[in-house]
Amino acid sequence: MPISRALARAYWRLSRWELRTEPFPARSGLLVGAPHTSNWDFVFMLAIAGAAGAKIRWLGKHTLFRGWRGPLMRRLGGIPVDRRDPAGVVDDVLAMVRSGEVVHLVVTPEGTRGSSQGWRSGFYRIAREAALPVTLGYVDRTTMRVGLGPTIDLTGDVRADMDTIRAFYADKSGFRPALRTEPRLTLEDAG
Repeated sequence: MPISRALARAYWRLSRWELRTEPFPARSGLLVGAPHTSNWDFVFMLAIAGAAGAKIRWLGKHTLFRGWRGPLMRRLGGIPVDRRDPAGVVDDVLAMVRSGEVVHLVVTPEGTRGSSQGWRSGFYRIAREAALPVTLGYVDRTTMRVGLGPTIDLTGDVRADMDTIRAFYADKSGFRPALRTEPRLTLEDAG
């Protein structure tokens, strides 16, 4: 951890981007990474966690874990997700959280870098079922800032929770603003 922390601090000293972040929660939580519009989001996520000394895990498409990249991605906290059969992902993540390990699970609700139809509901279901707080992480090219915003506890009122989330992300552009997706879930999706 000391090496990753030193690397992250060096990154932020040299970066044109400004790190503006609230602290990671002291207990396990889910970290929303949005808007997810670029592969640079991954670098930012690692640098944010490294600077804070926080242990993160993240969900990534299973193809990222093929060949030589597999061990590296797992070492960086990756959990492979096969999008053709994502049903077991929520259960796997819940088992990890219930094991008592303090971890911050990073989820990009769009599920892809831009041009999706909205947010996938997995982040909401995981947070509700495991009673995890949700920390709102962001990238904003307009201000050249990246970091963590507030941590919220979901109420189960999907409309109200998503209104809170939408209000936070309303002025966040992502690394590639043209690929930004509006944060939205249907009530049926998150049920």
